[in-house]
Amino acid sequence: MGQQYTELNDKLIDFIEQQKLYFIGTAAASSRVNISPKGMDSLRILNKNRVIWLNLTGSGNETAAHIDEMSRMTIMFAAFEGNPLILRLYGTAKAVHQNDAEWDGLYAHFDPSVGARQIFDLTIDLVQSSCGMAVPFFDYVEERDQLKKWAVKKGEEGIQAYWQDKNQISLDGKPTHIIRKNT
Repeated sequence: MGQQYTELNDKLIDFIEQQKLYFIGTAAASSRVNISPKGMDSLRILNKNRVIWLNLTGSGNETAAHIDEMSRMTIMFAAFEGNPLILRLYGTAKAVHQNDAEWDGLYAHFDPSVGARQIFDLTIDLVQSSCGMAVPFFDYVEERDQLKKWAVKKGEEGIQAYWQDKNQISLDGKPTHIIRKNT
């Protein structure tokens, strides 16, 4: 059934690269636990103990607030087709914002996106697999394009205004540090 590893192996990397959907779990010491679904080809494996994912502008910004206070993060993948498997990556993460020195180097791993908000950089300290036999089959049809269209329509100034209005504070009143220092 389940196994634990200190790093990703080639079989697990192949599994991750085939997934269309993954989930991010974070919490600060005194916050709600946030679990957020992600897709849109937004995750990259840099090595066997490091992954990054591009966070696009959305209605909340809980992950950034949580990581600022407590760096723990879990990424979960589940097989919705083929052999059953659940895979969790546990580790410590940091948020890289557009005004940070690491931004350009990490952002180069992704296709440019008007709504790019942060890149989360996870250093993996535990990889755990479990059976996934209770996860149902689902058929992948296609990516949704509404978020990208929304961001393009808003434009960079509109995105900045949205961050100012909606993305600076978490549900629990914690700062997200989304506003760039140079704006």
